[in-house]
Amino acid sequence: QVQLVESGGGLVQPGGSLRLSCAGSGSAFQLYTMGWYRQPPGNQRELVATMTSRGSTHYADSVKGRFTISRDNAKNTVYLQMNSLKPEDTAVYYCNALIVRGALPPSDYWGQGTQVTVSS
Repeated sequence: QVQLVESGGGLVQPGGSLRLSCAGSGSAFQLYTMGWYRQPPGNQRELVATMTSRGSTHYADSVKGRFTISRDNAKNTVYLQMNSLKPEDTAVYYCNALIVRGALPPSDYWGQGTQVTVSS
């Protein structure tokens, strides 16, 4: 079982910045593909960014050039640096860990979410 705990959300004005953190458990954190997803009010959860164990990243088109995902395996932590925030970035942000173990089905773990509100 992997536990994920997000922090760093809050209220920020348009154009501002926030950095989200997600601390994970487990001795094999460095092998997990980590991701950030978000769920805007009244909408489905959507992918924001992912980073594989090898450091390959993928971003949603809506956040490219503004958001950066990074990880510190020594601290079992993944980050999401969010710059130039827009009101449409308002959502609950969730941390995700995807674990692939050989031929077994992949395992999916989620944090409890952290609210990000972009408003003046």
